[in-house]
Amino acid sequence: MGASIAALCADERLWAGTGRSAATCERAAAAGLTDVGTLAALVERADVIVSVCPPGSAVDVAGQVVSAGFEGIYVDANAVSPSTVRSIATRFPRFVDGGIIGPPAGAPGTTRLYLCGDEAEQVAELWQGTALETRVIDGEVGAASAVKACFASWTKGTAALLLCIRALARAEGVEADLLGEWARSSPDLAHQSERHASTTAAKAWRFVGEMDQLADAFAAHDLPDGFLRAAADVYDRLSGFKDRPGDLDSVLAALLA
Repeated sequence: MGASIAALCADERLWAGTGRSAATCERAAAAGLTDVGTLAALVERADVIVSVCPPGSAVDVAGQVVSAGFEGIYVDANAVSPSTVRSIATRFPRFVDGGIIGPPAGAPGTTRLYLCGDEAEQVAELWQGTALETRVIDGEVGAASAVKACFASWTKGTAALLLCIRALARAEGVEADLLGEWARSSPDLAHQSERHASTTAAKAWRFVGEMDQLADAFAAHDLPDGFLRAAADVYDRLSGFKDRPGDLDSVLAALLA
């Protein structure tokens, strides 16, 4: 995701490659990024830093950038709760909250970057006229992350639930009967469960922290958060598929193990 968004940025694109994996370096090169080596060098040269990383690393990455003395605009576009992003914002004099919805940016009309904050318009201009659609919204810092949180609670939360339902039916020996009922009353659910198994497995390890962040967002308003905690458990059980594809049989076996 980060490489795809960087590739579309209209300004000079920098990154710090020291200590990163060969696969990450290949993605950065393909995206046309200039490797400045260290985070210290990046902070010295960049006017805007955009953070797109696994949610569990968002606070740590922000802390490293603060420690390096960054004085430009820090854009946190991670899948974290509004309260987490507000906490991060207090560490930067110039801050923009971001929330990404959609797949890695490429085809027009598929990926949107929601932004809010005093300098959100300036950040949005970095992708003007590209395949990444930027939407500046009203509200205090945290609003963009809230849009992302609400959207992902449905898409990823229901995907986890649907896979668990399919696993329960298999464990009880009624999968064929369930599929028959779905064919009559909800004909798309069988396809959805198979699609979620094939598309989610390799990325499930990234979703564990995101589900915990979503649960925190619900809990902050005294809303039930248990279904997102359960979704985190589902994705944790699938974390062994990291960066390799899964199919329905292997995913259900992992859930039931």
